[in-house]
Amino acid sequence: MSLHGSQGPSRRSILRGAAVAGAAAALSSVVNLSTAQAATSGAYTIRFDSGRRQTIWGLGFEIQSDSIGSNNEGLPDTVSGVPYDLTDSERTRFYNEMLKGGRSDRGFRYCRLAMGLYYRGLDPTKKLMRGRYPGQTALLADMCDRAGVEGLSVEYWSPAPGWKSNDSYIGGTLKSFEPAFLDQFGDALVADLDYLTAGGLRISQWGLQNEPRYSTPYSSCVYNAEQYLKTFKAVAPKIRAKYPNALITADSQDGWGGAIGGALLGDAAALDLVDAWTYHRIGYDSNYQIDNDFNRLAQGKIVFNNEFEYLDNKTSDWRTINTAQSIMNWMTFQNSPTWYWLHALKPIANAEAPGYSLGFWRPPHDTDFSRFPDLKPGHWTWNAQNWNGLAGFVKYMPWDSVRYHVEESTTQRDQRIMAWKTPAGKPVFAITNRSATESFTYTIDTQTAAAFEGHRYSPTINDQRLATKAGPTLTITVPPLSVEFWVRTP
Repeated sequence: MSLHGSQGPSRRSILRGAAVAGAAAALSSVVNLSTAQAATSGAYTIRFDSGRRQTIWGLGFEIQSDSIGSNNEGLPDTVSGVPYDLTDSERTRFYNEMLKGGRSDRGFRYCRLAMGLYYRGLDPTKKLMRGRYPGQTALLADMCDRAGVEGLSVEYWSPAPGWKSNDSYIGGTLKSFEPAFLDQFGDALVADLDYLTAGGLRISQWGLQNEPRYSTPYSSCVYNAEQYLKTFKAVAPKIRAKYPNALITADSQDGWGGAIGGALLGDAAALDLVDAWTYHRIGYDSNYQIDNDFNRLAQGKIVFNNEFEYLDNKTSDWRTINTAQSIMNWMTFQNSPTWYWLHALKPIANAEAPGYSLGFWRPPHDTDFSRFPDLKPGHWTWNAQNWNGLAGFVKYMPWDSVRYHVEESTTQRDQRIMAWKTPAGKPVFAITNRSATESFTYTIDTQTAAAFEGHRYSPTINDQRLATKAGPTLTITVPPLSVEFWVRTP
């Protein structure tokens, strides 16, 4: 299987069929939910024999390759971003330890690129996007190549100001929604992709607008449902024609569930252009994916969450496990093939960094050593409470792993399980305990006499090796606030 494009949306009919079958299987699991919250044990059977579900493509992240004001206030002129600010050795460490997740080959599959925000340079017409500083595009291409990232998820926080009603990245909407204007606008968005690909980048996914309902103090562009529908129908066919393997997503906020999604559902031509519905259920309790059905009106299309972080400028030990369960519950109950954390790294001076990042970096111009006194300029460090919640999935769930159904004696809210086979056929399962005080004992029929090796993560632990246990039935007690990955050996 090739490194790039091995799970491309040119296989739309396959993906849609899998989504329909997976949705039915997921809903059958939701029917038997229990309200019990204080259980300390449970019984499980992993159906590796007959319970094949969706293919899990891999995880995504966003890269802050340019500056934003603290608390997301404004677009500073300061040139600062990743990998630009990092020293050569720190770039290498970032690619190997975080983006590859410590694997020898590849970890994260997709890099979300915020057009008009973290990639906001312009050509002289102010209608086409370019890198804002010398080498920005080449650095992003080098990062993706060296980290083994398949490609970009290109999404607009704002189109170029030349197309905007206020001639600014911040606020406003498009100048016109007339057909001739939208035809030219579509050509410009294709040209933006052409520029990125000419610079050595690859396009895996494309979205018209991030959170189209909101006007923000950073880059944004507001669309109502009618405006979005007109624009999408003018632009998406051009994207599909030039980049047929790019997964086209909508609406990067409420999927099919909001007014924009409703407009797309009501227009057969527009609906045919949608490959996947994308949601922002940012920082939500992972129970939300158990209690809600994102496939109900999806019309057989894929659903996934393409942005997750915590918005109150902090994180917590509980959130470490909640993050892990968010991944698991989107995949188990909604059959999502991918899931995105917001930022790989955030600068230490930005107040939102603790809740947004998997790690922190010190830009060369930051000389305030009251924060992270041991972190040198151009260096980065971990945000362990966030990173440890998803690190095990990056390391032990390689691209195109296949999820398998797990029979649960009771569907617990604070103790979750998900099982898969790697592309090489190796069984793996993840188990959690979100309780802050009580251990939880899993009794798991793995349907194999093979041995499994455990790896524990917690707010302060990353990949602790656990004693090997032989199947077919494993009894595993998971301590409070922990996530464990059990991998068949050898």
